[in-house]
Amino acid sequence: MKLRPGGFSADRVLRRFLPRTLLGRSLLIVLIPLVLLQAVALLLFYGNHLNELSRRLAGGVAGEVGFMIDEIDRAPDTRGLIIQETDRYFQFSTVFLRNQVLRRLPPPDAPGPVDDDLARGLAQNLHRPFNVAWNTTPGFIRINVQMADGVLSIDVSRKRLYIGTFYLFLVWVIGTAGLLFGISALFLRTQVRGITRLAVAAEAFGMGRDPGPIKPEGAVEVRRAAAAFNRMQERLRRFLAQRTTMLAGVSHDLRTPLTRLRLSLAMLPEADAGEMAEMTGDIEEMEQLIATYLSFARGEGSEQAVPTDVTGLLEDVAAAARRAGARIDCDAPEGLSATLRPEAMRRVLTNLIDNARRHAGQMWLGAAMSGRTLRIVVEDDGPGIPASQREAVFRPFETASAGGTGLGLTIARDIVGAHGGDIFLLDRPGGGLRVVIELPA
Repeated sequence: MKLRPGGFSADRVLRRFLPRTLLGRSLLIVLIPLVLLQAVALLLFYGNHLNELSRRLAGGVAGEVGFMIDEIDRAPDTRGLIIQETDRYFQFSTVFLRNQVLRRLPPPDAPGPVDDDLARGLAQNLHRPFNVAWNTTPGFIRINVQMADGVLSIDVSRKRLYIGTFYLFLVWVIGTAGLLFGISALFLRTQVRGITRLAVAAEAFGMGRDPGPIKPEGAVEVRRAAAAFNRMQERLRRFLAQRTTMLAGVSHDLRTPLTRLRLSLAMLPEADAGEMAEMTGDIEEMEQLIATYLSFARGEGSEQAVPTDVTGLLEDVAAAARRAGARIDCDAPEGLSATLRPEAMRRVLTNLIDNARRHAGQMWLGAAMSGRTLRIVVEDDGPGIPASQREAVFRPFETASAGGTGLGLTIARDIVGAHGGDIFLLDRPGGGLRVVIELPA
């Protein structure tokens, strides 16, 4: 029979109850064999040993009580002497209760198999009514036997029925298991701590934060992974710094001849005014393209993530857009904050608002916290973007706008991804485009 997807699965049930952390699973790997080994040793060795000794000790006491009753039955007139002699040799304390009848006692509640073994032995030796009181006198059990003219009450020391070494063995088993488990927990915690630090550092680095080099610790493999991560961080920092420096130099070198071209165009005769305007427009477009590309290349940049007042940032971006002639409303709760790169995020929001201004008359900017995720929403009442084209607009130099460079949304996704977040294009209820940015807070 094949299981349907989503049906019962033993693996799924196990995953639900197993620990999710590496430390928990490692401790479980140690604990299960340890417990099984101790349980098997206790069951096979001491379980059988205990049962055998319990039967022998209970049978011995039952035989002595049976011997006393048989002697009394043979010579009823010497009952007192028989009781005195058996008490001395068997270490009993016996009292005869004349004209008494056995009372009904609750079932025995002694630990282990000794109560059943004693009851079985007495039944085989006495062949008359009896009962056993286990909690009447501390340190003793009381065996009551019905005689013809009364009840014979015999107190027997509990030590004659119990094995003291059993409890010592039990304490030893549990104690050593607990000690070994504690040592294993301390050792595994040290090993897992290195992996945890590596995971935290990798997550922080992926969100654009600079945790600095992590201290290698733990097993050789974990230390090697931590050292490799430190080298990777350093190479990435060096690569970003070199890329930014190189592109800044390229931008500077390109702007110098463009400036000379602009000056040369200004000195052309008036008769070439129409052609000069076209060439001037081309130069301006090239300068804009160079500036935009440099901004794209600096997407991750060297700016560090810091605790930021998100509400204040959104209000500043909205105010700047209003000064540029945009109609935009800003709605964000007071005191909303998150750890991010404020200038990089300002560039993202500015790019999104500039894109919306080309196609829409009204825009809305807002933010809210959802659990541990910061959601920033930019909406407009423009024509929107068809679902089939939404992924394409994130590709570099992909644009549907005249005069656009096609790098605005690419820069936005680059910066948001460097924060460890994501950006989505959705339909706005009522028409238009909704851009949702989700960032880990």
